[in-house]
Amino acid sequence: MRKPARILLLCTVALGLSACMMQTGPQNLPPADRSDGVGFAQSPESAALARYYTNVEARLVSDGLLRSDGGLVDAPFTAETLATNFERIALFDEYVLSAGRFIQRETPSQLRRWEKPVQLQAHFGASVDDSQKAADLSVLSTYASALSRASGHPVITVPEGGNFHVLYLDRDEQRNAASLLRSIVPGIGQETIDEIETMPRATFCAVFAFSEAGARPVYVTAVAIIRSEHPNLLRRSCVHEEVAQGLGLPNDSARARPSIFNDDEEFALLTPHDALLLRILYDPRLTPGMTPERARPVVRAIAEELMAGSS
Repeated sequence: MRKPARILLLCTVALGLSACMMQTGPQNLPPADRSDGVGFAQSPESAALARYYTNVEARLVSDGLLRSDGGLVDAPFTAETLATNFERIALFDEYVLSAGRFIQRETPSQLRRWEKPVQLQAHFGASVDDSQKAADLSVLSTYASALSRASGHPVITVPEGGNFHVLYLDRDEQRNAASLLRSIVPGIGQETIDEIETMPRATFCAVFAFSEAGARPVYVTAVAIIRSEHPNLLRRSCVHEEVAQGLGLPNDSARARPSIFNDDEEFALLTPHDALLLRILYDPRLTPGMTPERARPVVRAIAEELMAGSS
């Protein structure tokens, strides 16, 4: 079985002041009325992907992965470990743009996060029926509240006018997403559109976070891609990781445990360790643009305070 992959790509676009006010609704996607089972036919490729991801989820669970217990019993961590993991996950990038393509190459970066409230808006393709939409909206709303509590930064769900767009698309809808992407992120680069439209099977989900060209490294919009072929646990796992990464935790670390920011797929859902990473990220003692060197002593002080408070 090929190793599953999730990605966060950090992009810069020439957005105006209206960037956080961009509005789009379900009309930008194919009609999503499937309540009577009429008007939608899943393609053979999408059906094959659904079977593949169902088998992958079953295999991961049978191997003891995709855990939802938080890991505190068998994966304790210290303040030093928390600070080290934060530096690797928040202050390094996993991908770089080279010759028009995103390439996996870990590089030192700078702290990025949101300053305005994060407004999560779900967009559904016709591949998502009404009952699944209701389930997805419930997961997204509950998770938004958890992220807001963890980070101390406002995170809510909205029916329209969002700035963090969560797209639930099947393979065919994903392949034809260019017009939707241009409507929610004016100025989006063709390389980003190509990356989304050609996302390989081994990439389970992705998020693209955008800042304004020439401005401070502050996110103004983001787009997460969730494959509608995913079964429930893998689908929820993708939402947890991609939305959290889109808040400003762009990298993965093989040493981070218990954490969803680790490609070993041990944990499916945000852990207490990860909630503390978000708390550090949005602590006012840190500021966007900080390098690993500048942030390191501040991060260690915050981590020590958090761990002392939890003991």
